[in-house]
Amino acid sequence: MFEIVCNSVVDGNVEEVPSKKVIKFNPPLYKQRYQFVKNLVEQHQPKKVADLGCGDVCLLAILKYQKCIEELVGVDINEGRLKWNGSRLSPCVGDHLDPRELDLAITLYHGSVLEKDCRLLGFDLAACIELIEHFDSEDLAKFPEVVFGYMCPAMIVISTPNSEFNSLFPCAVFRDSDHKFEWSRMQFQTWALDVASRYNYSVEFTGVGEPPTGAEDVGYCTQIGVFRRKAEAAELAVLEHHGEHVYEVVYTTSYPSLQQINYRRRVVIYLVYREVSRLKQKYQVSLRQHELEPEFIAPGNQTGKFTSDLPVPVLTEDDKAMEIAPQPFCIEDKFYVPLQRIIAYPRLGHLCGNVEKLREFLGDVIELNCDGSAVKVDLNDCSDF
Repeated sequence: MFEIVCNSVVDGNVEEVPSKKVIKFNPPLYKQRYQFVKNLVEQHQPKKVADLGCGDVCLLAILKYQKCIEELVGVDINEGRLKWNGSRLSPCVGDHLDPRELDLAITLYHGSVLEKDCRLLGFDLAACIELIEHFDSEDLAKFPEVVFGYMCPAMIVISTPNSEFNSLFPCAVFRDSDHKFEWSRMQFQTWALDVASRYNYSVEFTGVGEPPTGAEDVGYCTQIGVFRRKAEAAELAVLEHHGEHVYEVVYTTSYPSLQQINYRRRVVIYLVYREVSRLKQKYQVSLRQHELEPEFIAPGNQTGKFTSDLPVPVLTEDDKAMEIAPQPFCIEDKFYVPLQRIIAYPRLGHLCGNVEKLREFLGDVIELNCDGSAVKVDLNDCSDF
């Protein structure tokens, strides 16, 4: 955060106005708010996250990259903005080439966060970023009943302007023309503690947007309350309101993932191609460098194994697993990589689990030897891969 002296221009001359300074935040304040939510997600690893009052879906576009999240939902009263920005949440080519580990479904709903819709039940985190200050007194009274009492997410993060900071701005009025109020820290904390007490939540206060030196007493520019549910209180609401759909679906999409068998198989085949190609290339280089030792060649079948005079590095656990795995070998002009060695690669082991599943994934796409125990390729044919 830094300050710029606010100047005025009179007849082409710049006049300094020492009493007013323009405060600029770096990163911008809205990015700091989004980063706060992102950090919260990384810390607590929620699977289901809702952005209430999602606007232009910027926060959702950031959170879709979080590997722990399996369901993202945005709710906003402005249907046009949702339709216009929904495509920002679509999977791109890279998402198909490198699928995420877990499934991810994203849905945008047109509706008011003051309405009860059972599809918003059971979430791990609900974000209400710069939302409550847009409510009049009647709507503000409804908000806790719906979000805390009905939706009952495990965690709720609410941000709102800190009015005490406004004195540092050139124009000490509401920061947005649509704001119905802006609270001091005491007002926000009084409201938040009352809501937390009524709905069985705890709350901690923090903020983003640090004040300039000498004005620390005004607090953060944006004040934030992080609410955590103390006990499971949502089961009754789920049963009581089951089937009640109020919101209109404006946009929905799902992401490719390794939970989907076709994508998992595609990734496994690619990784096997890559590893076999790498091993074959290494073997060919060893032949050219005359590093194939005669004692490893079996009479009559021209079989050889890798050797090297390079210094032995410190081995990791994965390296040790590879050391004890069966080695690639060559018979005449055919190069073989045992499936037991392929499954020893950590990622392939994670994706397949066992040799039988690996063999099933390879199917008729990659040639195996007669007993199906090794991948078989032509040693001198570069067109194999």
